[in-house]
Amino acid sequence: MSRADSGLLRGALDAVQRGWHVFPCVVGGKRPALRGNWQELATTSAGLVREWWGRAPYNIGIACGPSRLVVIDLDQPHEGDGYEDDGALFPLSGADRLSGLARRHGERYPAGTYTVDTPSGGCHLYFLADAEGRARNSAGVIGAQIDVRADGGYVVGAGSRIGGRAYSARNSAGPAPLPGWLAGLVREPPAAEVPEQRVPAGDRVLGRAYALAALRAETERVASARPGTRNVTLNRAAFSLGQLVAAGMLLPIPVITSLIDAAMQAGLPEDEAARTVRSGMKAGARKPRSVVIG
Repeated sequence: MSRADSGLLRGALDAVQRGWHVFPCVVGGKRPALRGNWQELATTSAGLVREWWGRAPYNIGIACGPSRLVVIDLDQPHEGDGYEDDGALFPLSGADRLSGLARRHGERYPAGTYTVDTPSGGCHLYFLADAEGRARNSAGVIGAQIDVRADGGYVVGAGSRIGGRAYSARNSAGPAPLPGWLAGLVREPPAAEVPEQRVPAGDRVLGRAYALAALRAETERVASARPGTRNVTLNRAAFSLGQLVAAGMLLPIPVITSLIDAAMQAGLPEDEAARTVRSGMKAGARKPRSVVIG
């Protein structure tokens, strides 16, 4: 093995020693390199890790759910995001926004936990999952430039490289327990009471018309969302339409493409929009919209 390859192996073994479930991601990228469900295939076996990373210099994926982790992904500001003062735009990073959230809750910034600096200039804060409530994956929902990776999500681990730049552990601390105030923000909300939609018996055409009207209304709402509200608006739209997809009233692909197109029209980057749509639709699918025939 080359020195670079052995470094990746050491990073994967270090994660396993911490009790985290790992799997290979493509060389120099973020996508899983395995065929099949990466969450089911993720392992804590040092032997299997040596076998995998003996084949290629894979990047390191860490499955958050099996590892009992909640990872807060803090990004650098996107162009045009921030606050204005006397006509000047002051950009705010994910770390800035998380610090502001902490102050509003009367708490300190949640430092002192295992932290990984990312190639983009952001960082990942690792926490032990809150046993009292289920954290949800989200992108920009609790704050712009703040993503959450929890059960059903994964992060690229320390030692991995993208574009010649490394994910670098800032410290060797173990993950701290997820602070209560932050757990309240990332916890999946209880199922909302959604009113039943009545469709005349046998009138599938009317039911289809209702669903298509909902799709048009939600995409228009997303496309016209203003900076600072775009991710929240997109997440809500994806949740609502995901309920209709789960009820069999809409097909998933047109919903996904329509929402991503609308989000890009509003100014969101495509990859960020896609993450938010997947997260929102997955949550909505667990609570299908009830349609009463008759």
